[in-house]
Amino acid sequence: MKKFLREKIWQASACLACIAVLWIRLDLYGASEFRGGWLTGPLFEMADLSSLLFLAALVLTFFLRKIAATITLAAVSLCFPFYLYVLMPGLYLWIFKAESFMPRTRPLYWVYWNTWAVLGIISLLFATILSVRSYSKVHLETYSRENN
Repeated sequence: MKKFLREKIWQASACLACIAVLWIRLDLYGASEFRGGWLTGPLFEMADLSSLLFLAALVLTFFLRKIAATITLAAVSLCFPFYLYVLMPGLYLWIFKAESFMPRTRPLYWVYWNTWAVLGIISLLFATILSVRSYSKVHLETYSRENN
């Protein structure tokens, strides 16, 4: 049982890391024109909603691990487009045919290094791996109870 408690703590810490990385810089984007854009506004709202889902998953991890993993995966899918836009705004502007100051001829100009966004994507990857892994661990936990 201690093994499963340790894995629950890892999954909860992944949710906490996603919340921390998101909340550190999300207010900076919300206080600017980013929140009111026709493309960036919905991305901001999705990231804001995902922070609440990460918080719910953090609490539920210790009680309902599989449901918490599902909520975490939903939060990851809502938050990932926001981080992708911060890192690669040119790709979004090219896909949605928006007006921009960036040249559209070379894809190299579309990528901007942002350490915060890279840490956010790494935390999302960490949470995704642990959430997907929890599905198999919950199955193994149930299977071991039935056979004993």
